[in-house]
Amino acid sequence: MDALAALDRRIADCGACPRLVAWREEVARTKRAAFAGETYWGRPVPGFGPADARLLIIGLAPAAHGGNRTGRMFTGDRSGDVLYRALYDVGLASQPDSVAAGDGLELYGTRVTAPVHCAPPANKPTPAERDTCRPWLVRELRLLRPTLRSVVVLGAFGWQAALPALAEAGWTVPRPRPAFAHGTRVPLDGLTLHGCFHVSQRNTFTGRLTPEMLREVLRSAAREAGLL
Repeated sequence: MDALAALDRRIADCGACPRLVAWREEVARTKRAAFAGETYWGRPVPGFGPADARLLIIGLAPAAHGGNRTGRMFTGDRSGDVLYRALYDVGLASQPDSVAAGDGLELYGTRVTAPVHCAPPANKPTPAERDTCRPWLVRELRLLRPTLRSVVVLGAFGWQAALPALAEAGWTVPRPRPAFAHGTRVPLDGLTLHGCFHVSQRNTFTGRLTPEMLREVLRSAAREAGLL
């Protein structure tokens, strides 16, 4: 069995954080009215993309009625609409929409994951939940290391999770650890780390993150990964 696929299966069975387990399952039971006829995934959401990815995108956590419903990262919610449209525009995705796990979407040389794999209340995992989930990200990074050349981190929470995970996975992270900012580039051992504002509605609706800003970061990361 492919090692990354096996890891994804293990992630989907995790029950380590009682608060997150209770929340994701409650959301899956009660549902949103618009999705009342659907069966929610209601479990941890593994990463999505090929095992030989050269570019990794690290978000925050699945949305309650997005990834927690569909079972795929950034799928079925407005944040995902923005991200996958940009990936398509840059040439890293086969289609601009990501609505369901079986919709035929493919990512080219790119994988999407998160430091927390369960949907959290109010979209806010605690630092303890982030740290409990970190070993999954560390293992994913180790499996991707032979091909991985660029990492795009969406938002400060993901940045704070990614730096120690990268260090534990074997990369040398500068000290003091670099601060998050949109457009930040940090060279590591054979890999470049990019900071980007999160694709949350708060950022995209207010114009803090525009589609062109996102495409610019993705293009830069894709070029450094040898994908463009």
